[in-house]
Formats: sequence, structure tokens, C-alpha cells
Amino acid sequence: MTYAVSEALQKAVYTTLINAAPLTSLVSGAIYDASPTGAVPGLYISLGPEEVRARNDMTGRGAEHRFTVNVVSDADGFLTAKVVAGAVCDALQDAVPTLDRGRIVSLNFDRARARRIGLDERRQIELRFIARVEDN
Repeated sequence: MTYAVSEALQKAVYTTLINAAPLTSLVSGAIYDASPTGAVPGLYISLGPEEVRARNDMTGRGAEHRFTVNVVSDADGFLTAKVVAGAVCDALQDAVPTLDRGRIVSLNFDRARARRIGLDERRQIELRFIARVEDN
């Protein structure tokens, strides 16, 4: 197992999201590597938690990264957040990112959870993806 590819995967996912024109236009470029501070936009995307498991095999070192991308909206209802969540899925699955180190063997949508958060009842959709990576 190696966690060494984690940085490259995070950078590639973030770069893929900020370079997806349909997605960036939906959120006016509000895509963050961490939750925003200060004046928080009404609609944004942020990278969330990650769990990693060893997935070595006879050909080399590998890992399975289960990572979250959050869509947060202050709009009434979940429709706006769901439109953006669909665009996130399209961006990540239509163009499998290239890594600085290692390679992505597979990148798949795993699950989503839509809920209200905070005192202001913002809507959040947590999208979880599973990336199987190999180190080179």
C-alpha cells in the first residue's frame, strides 16, 4: 500500500473540476480545496474527506481512495445543488484525470447523500467517488 499518490490524486481532481467549463459556470468559479472562509458564496463546491485502503497486487503498489466532493447551496430546495452535483459527476467521470505521480486505474461514482446543514439550513450534497490508483 502507498499513500504517496494521494497528493497527486487530490491535485488532479481539483484541477479537473476547475477546468470543467460547464461546472465552473454553474458555481461562478467557486470551487475550493477546502471549505471557504469569510464571505461564503451561496453556491460552491469543496473537496471533502478521504479514506484510503491498500490495494496492492502482484504487479505493484496500489490504493483505493474513497473521497468526497461537497456541493453546498443556500437555494430553496435541492434542485440547484443536484444540477451542480450532476455536473461534478460528469466532469470527473468523462475525463479521468492524469496524475503527477502514479495513474488512475478506475474512477467511479459510489454514492451521494443530500441533507440540510447548519442553522441557516443550507443544502449539501456529499458525492463520494472511489479511485483505484497505482504507484509507478
